[in-house]
Order: sequence, then structure tokens, then C-alpha cells
Amino acid sequence: MTELAAPPTAGPGPSALSSRKGHGETTRRSRSGWSQRRDRRGLWFVLPFTTAFVLFMVVPLFYAIDESLYTSKLIGGTQFSGFANYRAVFSSGQFWSGVVHVAIFGAVQIPLMLAVAFFFAVIFDLGVVKLAGLWRTIMFIPFAVPAVVAAVMWQFLLEPTFGPFVHLANSLGFSSTNFFSPNLIWPTIFVIVIWEWTGYTMIIFYTALKAVPRDVVEAAVIDGTPLRKIITRVKLPMVRSAAVMLVLLNTIGALQMFVEPQILAEFQPQAISSYFTPTIYIYNTGVAGQQYNLAAAAAVVLALVIVAISIGLMVFRVRKGGGL
Repeated sequence: MTELAAPPTAGPGPSALSSRKGHGETTRRSRSGWSQRRDRRGLWFVLPFTTAFVLFMVVPLFYAIDESLYTSKLIGGTQFSGFANYRAVFSSGQFWSGVVHVAIFGAVQIPLMLAVAFFFAVIFDLGVVKLAGLWRTIMFIPFAVPAVVAAVMWQFLLEPTFGPFVHLANSLGFSSTNFFSPNLIWPTIFVIVIWEWTGYTMIIFYTALKAVPRDVVEAAVIDGTPLRKIITRVKLPMVRSAAVMLVLLNTIGALQMFVEPQILAEFQPQAISSYFTPTIYIYNTGVAGQQYNLAAAAAVVLALVIVAISIGLMVFRVRKGGGL
């Protein structure tokens, strides 16, 4: 008896297709809802920083811009003056003298500090130092010391009469050394700032060096590359992004220098003028001179200088092919 062939199996019916489609839409909706909940959770994490940034950075910035457009007079009260305060700042030799001072200071201090910090970071990365963790901690401690405390401490160490470093200089034949004289005040601040920031800079370099792939270094060693070239041609190019970031941070820090010279001015006022740095000029103009509107304009101009330098460094970085 001949068996009849079974008819070909047909595809899923309309009801099955609609069921699958509905299930897929339900899955997409559930995933979309989960993604939205996840994004909302992320917003809660960034909300504290965003709130602090708006309250302590954005709001004061707009307040300073608003204040800089007015002039307060003893007779006549506060009047809108437009860009008069900005014209006064741009024509102020004292403000720009302070900017030039910190620019020269940064041009000398930043490369030297980066070189010293990179040297110690490489030594710790190579593992040639015993108790490297202890030494890294010791080098980082100065960064944890508040700038006010550091300035006061160094003031006593370099005090012209009883300071130990003065006695050391006298014993070496440099008699009557005054580290707070007008000729030596900048080198003194130079030493204090390097002492404060070298450890922090070294830790950043050390962290970047630990991220360098070991197989790259091992390949260079197998090829017989000298250690000096491994450091300068293998490790250094791979931490260039960290170096650019450190240059940017230290440049901004140099332009905003205030604490160290202001504390030293309390002990040696003859060596530090009221316009020693742009921030000291702003402080003395606004607090001592009671010219709040002019000080606000100077603060805005300094902020624009910092932004211009930051953008310049980023553009230089991009043109060198390093990206942002």
C-alpha cells in the first residue's frame, strides 16, 4: 500500500508571527527601561560633583563677570561702567608684571620638576630601589602638607638669623645669606614649590609607567636596546599624555600662585610687592584697595589667560597626533 507523502510544512501562521513580534517589542521596551534606570542611577552619582561645581565655580564666575561691569564710588554709588574696568586691567603694568613673573617662573620650574619626577618614577618602575613603596610614600608626603604649613615651615628653615640653611650657607663660605632678599625670593619660592609638587608629579608618572605593556619593554631588552634608550624612546613616548596633563596642571598652578608668596610676605614684606603675582594683585586690589569691581575684572582676565593657554596646549597636543 502506497503511503501518501506529507504535505510540506508551512511557515508560522499570522498568530505566531504577531506573538513573536510582540515578545520582541516587550523585550526592547524592558531593555530600554533598564537602560533608562541605569542612566538615572549614573546621574545620582555625578549629582554631588555637578552641584558643587555649579555652586563654587560657575556661579562665582558669572558673579565676577557681573561685578566687573560696574564701578562703585564713594559718591554716586554703584554705576554701570561697561568695559572700563577691563580697559584699566589691560593697561595696568602691575597686573601684567605679575603675569610675566609667574610665566618665567613656570618656564623654569615646570620642566625641571617634571624631569626630576620622571627620573624617580623610572627608578621606582624599574624596581632597582629597595623598599620602593616606603620611598614613594615619603616623597608624596610633602604634597599632603597644606601649602600654608609648608610656607611657614620653610620660612623658619630659611630664616636669615637662626635658620639652619643659613648656617649651612655661612659654613660653606656664603656669608650674610638672606634667602628672602629681593634677589633670592624667587629661587626660594622655586624650592618650596618643587618640594611640594614633585612627589605628586612622580606618582602620576609612576602610574602611567606601570600601564606601559611589559612585552614592549621586554622586546626592547631582547633586541639589546640600552637602558637609556628604553627610557627615552620607549617609556617616555608612552607617558606623553600624562606629561601634557602635568604641564597643563602646573601651568595653571603657576598662574594662580598665591599662598606661598603671601605667607612669606607676612615675614618679609620688603621682598614681595603688592603685585608680585596676578592673584596677589587681585587680592590687594579687592581687599586692601577696596576696588572690588576692578579686582573682579582682573580675575576674569586671568581666567581668560588660563583658558587661552589650556586651549593652546590642547591644540598643540592634537597637532602632534596625541588626541585629547
